[in-house]
Amino acid sequence: MSEKKSKQFVKKPFYKGGKTAFNKFVTDNLKYPKEALDNKIEGTVMLRYSINYKGIVEDVKVIKSLGYGCDEEAIRIIKLLKFEVPKEPRKLRVLFHKETKLFFRLPKKKQNTGSTSVKYSITKEKKEESDKSSGSGYSYTIEW
Repeated sequence: MSEKKSKQFVKKPFYKGGKTAFNKFVTDNLKYPKEALDNKIEGTVMLRYSINYKGIVEDVKVIKSLGYGCDEEAIRIIKLLKFEVPKEPRKLRVLFHKETKLFFRLPKKKQNTGSTSVKYSITKEKKEESDKSSGSGYSYTIEW
């Protein structure tokens, strides 16, 4: 069997690990801006950026702005990315353009219901002589 030739003249850059790895990288590195947290801002920032022939991101522009520090944080995250650029079989130096949306969602608050604990103690009661036939009993004390 012969290998199939790629029909693409120029192969596009890709993020190593695919979309799942890309999303994990963004989630791990995204720091919600304090100003956006204080104003309870959430939404989407859309970015357009260029990837050079080495896979390095350059020239990041905000297409759809959210403000409150979210745009700057989105630009910072995108500039951290490193793409893989296939070089075979042609060794062309091409500048690629890509668009991405970054979603800013307010962190979910952990509901503090308070810790509920139950303490109990088992004490063996001594029954009087008249209750010998019923056997020994236990009493429970539950404290909240």
